[in-house]
Amino acid sequence: MNLYDDAVRVLKEYGGGQEELRRTYLDHLADHPDGMWKACEAGHLTASVLVVDPAHERVLLTLHRKLGMWLQMGGHCEPGDATLADAALREATEESGIAGLTLLPGGPVTLDRHAIPAPCHWHLDVQYAALAAPDAAPAISDESLDLRWFGYAEVADVADASVVRLLERTRARF
Repeated sequence: MNLYDDAVRVLKEYGGGQEELRRTYLDHLADHPDGMWKACEAGHLTASVLVVDPAHERVLLTLHRKLGMWLQMGGHCEPGDATLADAALREATEESGIAGLTLLPGGPVTLDRHAIPAPCHWHLDVQYAALAAPDAAPAISDESLDLRWFGYAEVADVADASVVRLLERTRARF
């Protein structure tokens, strides 16, 4: 199975509601065989991860270098990614500097489609959550201006509604 086939499988099995959005993702992939890759100008799937430390009731957010916003870790799929989960975990590890992250079972937590500047136009983000050890020490990557732990109650003060939704759906999985 390749990354494209895995993405179709994951989306077909996704049980988080969001039926219309899930269908949009599947239709996009059906219409765009290159819909996994950044080069697809009609938009492409991305994989992201909310890094959570439940023991301290906090999440790790990155101050995105290009967007200047506090966001979860994540980004574009790469040819070496065998699955969407692999892409998400790779991105989370690269951007957080934390080894040994573990994705929450049950597949993606939520889906979020958002506009981005041309030439890409749309990110069709498949969002996961990962557990970090209570003593995890993050390290800022080249893609971040900052990296910081935020208590659950602080997230709405620093991040947009999509991150708040991701946190709410993640906490519902605990």
